[in-house]
Amino acid sequence: MSQLGATVTPDGIRFAVWSSSARRLWVSIFDGNGARELDRLELKPEGEGVHALFVSGLADGTRYGFRADGDYAPERSLWFDPDKLLTDPYAVEIDRPYQFHWRLAAKRNEGADTAPLMPKAIARPLPKPLAVKPPLFRPGGLIYELNVRSFTKLHPDIPEAQRGTIAALAHPAVIEHLKRLGVSAVELMPITASIDERHLPPLGLSNAWGYNPITFMALDPRLAPGGLMELRGAVAALREAGIGTILDLVFNHTGESDRLGPTLSLRGLDTQAYYRHLPDGRLVNDTGTGNTVACDHPVVREMVLDTLRHFARFAGVDGFRFDLAPVLGRVDGAFEPDAPLLQVIARDPVLSDRVLIAEPWDIGPNGYQLGNFRPPYLEWNDRYRDDVRRFWRGDAGVVGALATRLAGSSDVFGRAGQPVSRAVNFIAAHDGMTLADLVAYERKHNTANGEQNRDGHNDNLSWNNGVEGETDDAAITKARFDDQCALLATLFASRGTIMVTAGDEFGRAQKGNNNAYAQDNAITWLDWARRDEALEQYVSSLSALRRAYPILSDTHFLTGEPAAESEIPDVLWLTETGAPLGDADWNDPRRHRLVMLLGDSRGGRLAVMVNGDRRQCVFTLPAREGFVWLSAIETQAVDLMRPLPGRSVNLMIERRATAPERVRDG
Repeated sequence: MSQLGATVTPDGIRFAVWSSSARRLWVSIFDGNGARELDRLELKPEGEGVHALFVSGLADGTRYGFRADGDYAPERSLWFDPDKLLTDPYAVEIDRPYQFHWRLAAKRNEGADTAPLMPKAIARPLPKPLAVKPPLFRPGGLIYELNVRSFTKLHPDIPEAQRGTIAALAHPAVIEHLKRLGVSAVELMPITASIDERHLPPLGLSNAWGYNPITFMALDPRLAPGGLMELRGAVAALREAGIGTILDLVFNHTGESDRLGPTLSLRGLDTQAYYRHLPDGRLVNDTGTGNTVACDHPVVREMVLDTLRHFARFAGVDGFRFDLAPVLGRVDGAFEPDAPLLQVIARDPVLSDRVLIAEPWDIGPNGYQLGNFRPPYLEWNDRYRDDVRRFWRGDAGVVGALATRLAGSSDVFGRAGQPVSRAVNFIAAHDGMTLADLVAYERKHNTANGEQNRDGHNDNLSWNNGVEGETDDAAITKARFDDQCALLATLFASRGTIMVTAGDEFGRAQKGNNNAYAQDNAITWLDWARRDEALEQYVSSLSALRRAYPILSDTHFLTGEPAAESEIPDVLWLTETGAPLGDADWNDPRRHRLVMLLGDSRGGRLAVMVNGDRRQCVFTLPAREGFVWLSAIETQAVDLMRPLPGRSVNLMIERRATAPERVRDG
């Protein structure tokens, strides 16, 4: 297929766009402010649905948009209207953010020209591609999910003009924080240009997360006023610090929404091709947002690939996280693990070594596909999230589930003899309660979203230590702190890749709001001035421990057998007395204690002692002649007769004893 988008040459610009059903297509050229339409030039068909025109004399920085004409019959998903200015699907930059206005969704002949309401695409020559470098991130590492705007909006060390932008990620204060936490890669929530859902402006709210894109390549000017080069610079600065960058991309739907939504780009060019439809012509809604991108269409598939290559080649990112990823694998509506798009991404010469992470669910038929993506795709593991929350909430009979999650979720990812876990384990993410709210609110508090608390999940597997939301009582504060520590220690002791959402390392809270997508305000902005530094230090210690002992981050499944050239089993599951857990123990609904005793190929051992009971308990670990157990975080000899407090996790390492330690241990 011919190159699409605006290609800048020394002699002018070639404009090209694809539509299989438009009768006529134009490019509108605007002045340098994007305010006045200077010319409207008709594109010429070039075959296979491509319409193009070379315009001499135009240069870098030209502002433009497309228009299309054809049948207007929304009941048949035809929305052609030349009064609707359309963003180029291949735009790499736009001149201002999108803002919802009812005229963008007006019927043909019922609204004026939308050009004054629309951002204009800016024609840019792409920079020289970066030299290909292997991703810094490797499975088993720590992913740090962050929202660019909320992460730095209140950061006191960042210049005010940079706060809330991608450039702020390159600031030394940010990089120092990430390095202190031992972050392997940041995962940036969507940074491409998005639009508010139509119900938000009347409520005085705006979309804070960005999961409502219009096109796939153009960055949001609010987040990246410096365009692609701003992202490129931040990625380079992070890489120099040893931190990779993963982009969270949304290919499953666009902000054009349902049949009442605005006409902004794909809808006005060729709705029938770009979106999936039911046999009666209605838009498929496997995403809960009103439309579903037809990722099985060859043109859409190529557009997705071109987008991924764009960010890999010109920004140097390590990889991608795919929102509602089953949509990318749906062929004729049904999910297929070997769908063409999923397979070609994994085999593409530019993309094959990139980190690929699937959010393995959508709301369509058979939309829950956890464990069903093929390697090398990693997957968000919500089974881990839920089972760990159940255990620490105090639910009965979940000690076996906890062990399975600690060991890498072989029941999910070990199918067909797979030897390694592809899990991305997490306790909390952007969607849902924060870690701090998880232990402070038994139920959601979403009234601020303007939907009478109807939005968001009702079952959060959360609990309330004390008076809901209150933190005045010292005992309540300590109980919540301890529960957060227990959850975090469980996460960092789990095999597989792990993920922490920005701010959870220092107690970020959202007042119980578990669906804060519409809160671009102090509810979601990280409060750096009031962060819990003790919790932050604890997370840094856990991360250092995980890096120091690869046995914790190893992604291979445990067997219970000795590793090669070792006599020590790779895992033993023990009771608090040091005895092997038997069937009666695993099936005891009252059991909330266990020990995961890990052994490595060099003969070393590490114990993860979990006391989910509210009562303290003395744990006994198997002794070896000439060795001593040390606190893994404090790295000092510990009296094993000292009780482990209730609702806590302790990690111990076994070291060869020095003479004084032998005396103390004897």
